[in-house]
Amino acid sequence: MLGRTAANLFWLSRYVERAENMARLLEVGYRMSLTSRREGGASEHLVSMMQAAEVDEGFDAKHELADVDTVAHYMMFDPDNSSSVYSCLQSARTNARSVRTALTGDMWESMNGAWLEFSQIKPRDVRGAKLLGLLQWVKQRSHEFRGALLGTILRDDGFNFLQAGNFVERADNTARILDMKYYVLLPRATQVGGDLDIQQWTLILRAASAHRAYRHVYHDRYKAHNIADFLILRPEMPRSLIYCANFVQQNLDGLAKIYGRKEKCQEAADSLLALVEGASMEAIFTDGLHEFLNEFIARNNRVTDTLSESYNFY
Repeated sequence: MLGRTAANLFWLSRYVERAENMARLLEVGYRMSLTSRREGGASEHLVSMMQAAEVDEGFDAKHELADVDTVAHYMMFDPDNSSSVYSCLQSARTNARSVRTALTGDMWESMNGAWLEFSQIKPRDVRGAKLLGLLQWVKQRSHEFRGALLGTILRDDGFNFLQAGNFVERADNTARILDMKYYVLLPRATQVGGDLDIQQWTLILRAASAHRAYRHVYHDRYKAHNIADFLILRPEMPRSLIYCANFVQQNLDGLAKIYGRKEKCQEAADSLLALVEGASMEAIFTDGLHEFLNEFIARNNRVTDTLSESYNFY
């Protein structure tokens, strides 16, 4: 497969997943913002959400106040924000169009339809309950594309590049959602374990669509330790860090088998998986959740960098 085609498939999948993840981050930031606000009306939870998504500097350059409407517009519709849902869907559609013949008809129709429908939405009409409805729509369209991918495409190298992009992006998002919780709690360590603390951890579960699954595994009251364990080290949870790292490794190993050789990206994927396989929640909390997540994100980024080098994305 040509390097450019592989790159288009990888980033198509990443952008679709990123659009969904931006919707998830905005939803949890919005819901958390209902619990407390800074003086002047700016919500610390919206700010922490943008810090986790690494879009806070771009936002600050354009806006003075981080209120719900301004942040929602920046995260959903601003073309200057490369991680906005608008930018992600546009980039995903552009990549899909470049590799039209490598996609199935169902995949193309799902992607093209999502972009055409979203591009017709008027940002001024999206407020309050309509915002939550739109966030749900973004998640549903991402699921529709993923279903078309899993149900119709050949299990060849193209499939491996698509899946690698999906799980690299998903791992990054779960780490950032957890890191957002770190940012929120940092100024008020005395609240750890309180009612507000538990409420925030519960919203983190909801952002990862893990609320009901958590209750099946842990039957007791919500606890920060258990929630972090569920989203980091539980291999049966499809958005946990260890699950994503395992799938990244499997898909890169699939590429090595198809092409008959191992590359640096396989080593990077092994290193990513080793970080979570060799971890325990006691050690993570002792050494620092933020530090662990930073190391995970760095190794995850290394997978993308080495994958690009190994298969000539540039």
